[in-house]
Amino acid sequence: MRRRTLLLSALGATAALTLTACGSGDADQPAAVVSGGTTAKPILTLDSPMEKPDLTLTDTDGTPYDLLEKTKGHPTLIYFGYTNCPDVCPTTMANIAVAVKQLPKAEQSDLRVVFVTSDPERDTPAQLKKWLGGIDKDFIGLTGKFDTIQKAARDVNIGIEKPVRKANGDVVSTHGAQVLLSSPKDDKIHWMGMQEATSDNYTTALPKIIKGQNP
Repeated sequence: MRRRTLLLSALGATAALTLTACGSGDADQPAAVVSGGTTAKPILTLDSPMEKPDLTLTDTDGTPYDLLEKTKGHPTLIYFGYTNCPDVCPTTMANIAVAVKQLPKAEQSDLRVVFVTSDPERDTPAQLKKWLGGIDKDFIGLTGKFDTIQKAARDVNIGIEKPVRKANGDVVSTHGAQVLLSSPKDDKIHWMGMQEATSDNYTTALPKIIKGQNP
């Protein structure tokens, strides 16, 4: 798996983020490489909160989903990835699903977990529904035009690149591996789950994030 460093100004100059290149041909490569020797916490509190992306896409039922409207007043987790990812995306979503199941039912209902595809050509509403249904049927899957998704990701400092088909037929989709976490108090992104965050990290953090508190 290849990595390239992306600097996120909201975290300050010391935190280095990575872009993750996923594809079936990369599955035999190391799944975790730390860029620049960073020792960042698995779930970071941003120096300056960010606005959630203003984004309307298509959900798994084939209907328009206005991200700002549908998640307003709800604690929200947003992740950009794709269903054919061999390692990082399913691991991240599974870790979140484990943590969500530890919450009381009322808090599970209040929480919004949104998976935005970085590979919309292959990730149709039906494909997203099938894939997310195997992880948590309440997770929200969104697809649409790549340019729209890429712009929304860049607005929150998450880099994604258009999927590339290699000579051997493998498709590589390069995307940021961070999870954006917003507070229900002001609907802004205050925290970021890094690729290294485990299910235990999310289990500890989510009850506080749901209340708008720093984990």
